[in-house]
Amino acid sequence: MEFKDIFLDLRKEKGICQNTLAKELDVSNAVISYWETGKSEPTMRGLMKIADYFDVTLDYLTGRKTNH
Repeated sequence: MEFKDIFLDLRKEKGICQNTLAKELDVSNAVISYWETGKSEPTMRGLMKIADYFDVTLDYLTGRKTNH
């Protein structure tokens, strides 16, 4: 799986909207949309914030490992 798919799945599993996640990660709604559609990917700092927020490893988040 690609980052965009993993990211979208994590958001849906948590049951939150893009707007809420954007506020939690301190990014714009557009950034969340771009990440979910694969138009862009987060920086390392962004990946770390996402991993911390969803309590997953960077390996999982980047598709290197298949379980949380």
